[in-house]
Amino acid sequence: MSKRHGSYGFDAPWALTGLLLGAIVLVALAAVSYALDILLAGLAFLLGGLYTLASAASYLYTTRHGKFAVWAEELRRLKGDERLLDLGCGRGAVLLMAAQRLPRGRATGVDLWRSADQSGNAEARTRANAEAEGVSDRVELVTGDLRDLPFGDAAFDVVVSSQAVHNIPGAEGRARAVREAYRVLRPGGLLLLADFQHTAAYEETLRELGVVDVRRRDAGWRFWYGGPWFGTGLVEARKPV
Repeated sequence: MSKRHGSYGFDAPWALTGLLLGAIVLVALAAVSYALDILLAGLAFLLGGLYTLASAASYLYTTRHGKFAVWAEELRRLKGDERLLDLGCGRGAVLLMAAQRLPRGRATGVDLWRSADQSGNAEARTRANAEAEGVSDRVELVTGDLRDLPFGDAAFDVVVSSQAVHNIPGAEGRARAVREAYRVLRPGGLLLLADFQHTAAYEETLRELGVVDVRRRDAGWRFWYGGPWFGTGLVEARKPV
């Protein structure tokens, strides 16, 4: 994986902040318990604090390095001339990595640019990252809702998404986003959806659309947001020709 030159922030920064604050509180409670000679409680608080701190370290690793390593491997299959769409592209972590592999293609990112989902999430920041990565000439950014994509049918060879679809409220809203991803994908095109929630539902929606070549798999420890209980799943599908 090549060195990243852009600034990509933190995924769901409130969650990481919560883990760090939780660890601090638990360690402080452990110190107070030991000072009061309540040793059993102190040990319990200390173990809880260390556990929470380890979860924060896992989360930090994933958002700053691990997810990039996983996506770098997934994007190796690009040939270089595809039209690719990134759903919920944020600051461009996946979008711009894909663009680097598309010297004869084009990468389009669509987002509503909400900072609650990613720190500093803004179209201007993504454009600056595209400049920093040297791919601004092959990147297009669009403001749009994943449930109603502003693109024609079969407009893209590849559609990807990383930790975005789960932010859509309601099962039907998420299903609409998956159906929209399928609509804008050309026959024979590749769909890759990474998420830590609802991947079984995404797979079910695709099968309801008639997709046979679809599988759901674990993205591995590099994509854990705190531990295996917040691991990321990958849904991979090919649209029937």
